[in-house]
Amino acid sequence: MVLAAAGRTSRDAQAALAKLCETYWYPLYAFVRRQGSDPHAAQDLTQAFFARLLEKDYLDSVDPSRGKFRSFLLACLKHFLSNERDRERAIKRGGGKAPISIDAAAAEDRYAHEPVDRLTPERFFERRWAMTLLDETLAALQAEHVAKGRGDLFDRLKVYLTGAPDAAAYSAVATELGMTEAAVKKAVQRLRGRYRELLREQIAQTVATPAEVDEEVRELFAALAN
Repeated sequence: MVLAAAGRTSRDAQAALAKLCETYWYPLYAFVRRQGSDPHAAQDLTQAFFARLLEKDYLDSVDPSRGKFRSFLLACLKHFLSNERDRERAIKRGGGKAPISIDAAAAEDRYAHEPVDRLTPERFFERRWAMTLLDETLAALQAEHVAKGRGDLFDRLKVYLTGAPDAAAYSAVATELGMTEAAVKKAVQRLRGRYRELLREQIAQTVATPAEVDEEVRELFAALAN
């Protein structure tokens, strides 16, 4: 996906770039906020960074053999912020390219609900990256079920993606949905299996080889645990 976004001449490349922006804008915004910028400045800086990403064709220098894309992106952001400290807001220098769409109120609402902790901006960025991937995976799983006319089933069972219900819970869900307990258990197993598949597919789009997916999965859960 990253390499497709670097060659922005095709429709697929544009879609890949839009997906990258959607995935990474909030982790980057949270990083800027954690470094001390107020909400308005953080919004402007995040917008300006993505504008610069397009203007200077930074994605053209992405090399899968040189490390993870999110590490490359964070290094670019740090360099950008260092250059911007003594300048006017760079959002005015977008090179004629439209910045990404950021809902400022929603962004700050999300940030206001972040837990109070002592994570460094870098660790905070890693955690937000992990949470964003999990959220997007859940949204993709929901979309699949809705498309198959099984949205109600998903809404009822999604709570069990991260925890096993007890026998009483299975019984209650079975009664509510008009299913047998065995069918409910099987549906939960399938839901968890598909969730894992979709998460790996999400991760596979930003690594160079399939072997790196397992490493990224480990790092994702490590980011959530720290």
